[in-house]
Amino acid sequence: MKEEFIYYLWENRLLSKDLMTVDGESVDVISVGNRNYDSGPDFLDARIRIGNTLWVGHVEIHVNASDWFRHGHQHDCAYKNVVLHVVYCNDTERLDIPTVEVKGKFDEDIYERYSGFMRSRRWIPCEKSIAGIQQFTWLSWLERVVVERLEVEVKDVFSSLAMNRYDWEETLYQRVMRYCGLKVNNDAFERLAKILPLRVLRKHIDNAIQVEAMIFGCAGFFEQEFTEAYPVLLQREFKILKSKFNLAVMPRSCWKFMRLRPPNFPTVRLAQIASMVCICDNLLSKLLSVDNLDSMRNLFNVEVNEYWDTHFLFEKPSKERKKSFGATATDVLIINAVIPMLFSYGIYHDNQELKNRSLSFLNDMAPEDNVIIRRFGKLGIGACNAQQTQALLHMYNNYCRRRKCLSCRVFNAIKTVDRTAY
Repeated sequence: MKEEFIYYLWENRLLSKDLMTVDGESVDVISVGNRNYDSGPDFLDARIRIGNTLWVGHVEIHVNASDWFRHGHQHDCAYKNVVLHVVYCNDTERLDIPTVEVKGKFDEDIYERYSGFMRSRRWIPCEKSIAGIQQFTWLSWLERVVVERLEVEVKDVFSSLAMNRYDWEETLYQRVMRYCGLKVNNDAFERLAKILPLRVLRKHIDNAIQVEAMIFGCAGFFEQEFTEAYPVLLQREFKILKSKFNLAVMPRSCWKFMRLRPPNFPTVRLAQIASMVCICDNLLSKLLSVDNLDSMRNLFNVEVNEYWDTHFLFEKPSKERKKSFGATATDVLIINAVIPMLFSYGIYHDNQELKNRSLSFLNDMAPEDNVIIRRFGKLGIGACNAQQTQALLHMYNNYCRRRKCLSCRVFNAIKTVDRTAY
């Protein structure tokens, strides 16, 4: 038995109605209280009638009653307002707090299903059952999960915003930089954004060569001798700018090229970012004014220096090809960088219309295509748009992989135990 399962029973009122304390007094749960995820009792501000007395206070849950002493609660003033101790097994008589033993007071099928899910070695525990969930239940759960995902993103945005002294443009620049990395180089791009702030690039925003020089120079791509005119020029400019702004330089080894298609090489992405910085100054302001996806996508449709039409790497000519953000890369930026920023801006300024618009953008975008989404598809769980794929990704990473089945509505919706599913 795990405490997590007893939390689930208590919070969802799945215990028998005829609860009694170990001293024989009746227990009527009027309100289970609020789950406490911080230190202190497990549920706060519960309302419970014990015998003829109504108590308002906290509820503490343990597998064994003796855990109260093992955890040292008897010495912690935070537990003085505990009015009920809920345990699976009452293995001590030393407690002065009303105690309820729940062994045998719940549906064993629920526990068998939970135990089976915890033992499951399948990709996701409910792999054999998930396709049978009613459509209404499934869609309402995805709507809740996508909001939860955005709430996580908002915390991240606000944290970055505070570090950037509430400079929204700088914070957006850092997020756009990060998600240009397409996972493989996310950390490297984010590191570059922090050692080369937007406010520094803006000092030379009217000179594309100097912006490119700072970006490639700080990224560590000038630690070699060049023969071609363009990189020679950038290298010379960077030497001056590095001294002027006391710029730091990343090791060239931070950047990964293996298993990337050449159009996704970090060198190409850096060239695109340089053009974006020069062309799309005050990018957040522009994004706040757009009301449709096409206009938003056009903001990322930038042209790079013509040198990159025939190169993917410095000093290595290639077949001529225009280098622009592809549709997929643009949507990755919008989903992961832009929409969380707009949603956060809406929360910060209490702008419900902007929050709704952010969600509608996700709803209007095509579903993402990656290995996780494809595996859900094989289970009969399709996605109609990016809002649903974002929800599926969040569900997989934060519920399925962590075996947080008791917090997932899918577990609640599965009513029968399929012993072959584990």
